[in-house]
Amino acid sequence: MEVVNALGRRKSAVARVFVKEGTGIITINKRDLTNYFPSTILQYVVKQPLAKLEAEGKYDINVNVVGGGFTGQSQAIRLGIARALVKINPDDKKTLRSEGFMTRDAREVERKKPGRPKARRRFQFSKR
Repeated sequence: MEVVNALGRRKSAVARVFVKEGTGIITINKRDLTNYFPSTILQYVVKQPLAKLEAEGKYDINVNVVGGGFTGQSQAIRLGIARALVKINPDDKKTLRSEGFMTRDAREVERKKPGRPKARRRFQFSKR
């Protein structure tokens, strides 16, 4: 099997995922998964599509991720892995979609408006 690549995005994070047959090693920005994401919750998020398809030891995954924070990056990687697994086996798409792994979460941070402290927050109103 040749290398299959896919793209995953979330907030301002972009993950390029490369999947090939192997022993289950996940490398993110040339670092091990446990080293890149010390939090077990974020490690769990990254592995969710593999766990759902029971393919945790079947593929070696190499990821380049830029932008965003830890949560956005982990969710971008999850989407990229799910898309790559569907390219490998299109029959898995229904299973992954039912769990919500195939949907791009389009929520972005709203911009700050002039004359306000944040995007929607207003300064305290004073009548007198």
